Amino acid sequence: MELGRKFARLSTNSVLRSPRLWRFFRPLVRKQFDVIAGSWDTMRDPAHLAPYEAALAAVEPAPARALDLGTGTGQGAFAIARRFPAAEIVGVDLADGMLAEARRKTPTELAERVRFENGDASALPFADGSFDLVAHANMIPFFDEVARVLAPGGQAVFAFSYGPGTPIYVSTDRLKEELQRRGFTEFAEFAAGNGTSLLARKGDRT
Repeated sequence: MELGRKFARLSTNSVLRSPRLWRFFRPLVRKQFDVIAGSWDTMRDPAHLAPYEAALAAVEPAPARALDLGTGTGQGAFAIARRFPAAEIVGVDLADGMLAEARRKTPTELAERVRFENGDASALPFADGSFDLVAHANMIPFFDEVARVLAPGGQAVFAFSYGPGTPIYVSTDRLKEELQRRGFTEFAEFAAGNGTSLLARKGDRT
């Protein structure tokens, strides 16, 4: 487990420095999460989504379409669906094992609004401006793609369950810097449970 955490931190820092390195890390990350998919939920703190939920609570207006990137077993996607009962949610992950768990665990009452797709967050299979909300929980952000698929005026969530102690972590200052360069103009920070999160709004102009 400790080796996995170190690899997650290494891959995060490397890809932030040079996004082109993702093509080397991608197959290793996929394999890592495929292997642990069946036990993933038992490995996490029950409060791991607290900072994610805190940011979601501040999202307004309610999104019509939301994207949960690095969805894993779907807990983030389900959280969005429960908070916004009229929203359509897509959960995307690289690992087929994680997606199989997410589909298996989808509550019946959410099945018509939540779907899961295999995809790479660095090259998403969605049109420009497809979503009103793009959310990340403990996920390497690919800022160009977030800005591309998010509609003008839409919002993005970046949550880290253990703050700087999260294996996949990006500082708030770095997030703001990257997002401001891409037209994001409003930011709100949250601390909940053991973690932190950032809510950012994309400017109305494309």
